[in-house]
Amino acid sequence: MKTQSDWDEFYLKTAELIANQSYARDRKVGALIVKDNNIIAFSYNGTLPGQDNCTVDASGRTLSKVLHAETQAIAKVARSTQSTEGATLYSTLSPCIECAKLIAQVSITRLVYRDTYKYIEGVDFLKKAGVLVNEVHDHSKFATPEWLAKSGLL
Repeated sequence: MKTQSDWDEFYLKTAELIANQSYARDRKVGALIVKDNNIIAFSYNGTLPGQDNCTVDASGRTLSKVLHAETQAIAKVARSTQSTEGATLYSTLSPCIECAKLIAQVSITRLVYRDTYKYIEGVDFLKKAGVLVNEVHDHSKFATPEWLAKSGLL
């Protein structure tokens, strides 16, 4: 029987695969929203459809036009018949403060992330808002054949 930890590892690995679809050169971020054991939305950081895929300026700083993976996944749910209330958001990176405010506002109740963003303000905000926050440090075993077989996902 799969544990919550097994599912967290599976969904974070899925977020890693999603992140690889990003055109960003500086940092690829993937996010997915899970509710009632179903993925209801996923996305990665990038620009609006039809815009050039440049995400950094000449000095390597992220451009303000870049949409964050978390906000794009939440926007996909908003355009559907689904609800984020009580859902879990999985992300390859902890959220910035702006994404954290949106996560709390749409009643996502749990955040699981892999890497820590350079500012921890978003995580602190979510904890104070009552969102359960879990950082998964040991992601080296994700999607190995052994782990997939043990999880029954192979």
